[in-house]
Amino acid sequence: MWNERYSEAEYLFGTEPNDFLKAQFEYIPAGGRVLCLAEGEGRNAVFLAEQGYHVTAIDLSDVGLNKALQLAGQRGVEIITQVADLASYQFGEKEWDGIVSIWAHMPIGVRRYVHAQIVPALKSNGVFILEAYTEEQLTMDAVGGPPASQKERFGSLEILQTELMALKEIIGLETQRMVLEGNGHQGLSAVVQYLGRKK
Repeated sequence: MWNERYSEAEYLFGTEPNDFLKAQFEYIPAGGRVLCLAEGEGRNAVFLAEQGYHVTAIDLSDVGLNKALQLAGQRGVEIITQVADLASYQFGEKEWDGIVSIWAHMPIGVRRYVHAQIVPALKSNGVFILEAYTEEQLTMDAVGGPPASQKERFGSLEILQTELMALKEIIGLETQRMVLEGNGHQGLSAVVQYLGRKK
C-alpha cells in the first residue's frame, strides 16, 4: 500500500519537518544518533540530519526511502535508510540518543513490541519524541490518520504513560492543532504529543 502511495513524484506529506518535532528536537543530545520510525519519504530524518544528527530512517516502503535519499541529496546531507518491519525490528541496547515516531500508527501488538524496546535502546538522557492521531480524529473534518476500521492504531496519552512509564515525561498532552503536511495531512486535527527522557 505505502509503495503505491509514495509512487507519485510529489511528496505525500511534503518535504518540511513535522511541527512538533521541529519545536522539540533540541531535547535530543546534540550530534547524537537518531532512529526515525516509519519515516516514509524522509522529511523528518533529513531535517534532523541538517541539524547535525546521525540519522537512521526505517520504513516498510523502499519507494518512500528512495525518495528520502533523494531529498537528503538535494539538501546536501546524508542519512542511513533501512527497509524494515517494526513488528520484528531490533532496536539494540543503548544505541540511540533519540528515537522519533511521527504518525507511526501500529496494531496493538506491534506498538507494545516497539514501546518495550524504547527505553533499553536509548542511551542515558536519550529522548523519545512522538506525535500521533487520537481516536477523536475520526470526528474531525481533516485528512490524516487511520481509518475507523483500524481504531486500535490511534494513540493516546494514557497508552504512552502506561507503556513508557520508565521514561521521565517532559511533554504529554492530547490536543487539537492545525496540521498542514503535503496532501496527506490537512486540517484541524486531534493529536497526542509526547516527549520522554531516559532517567
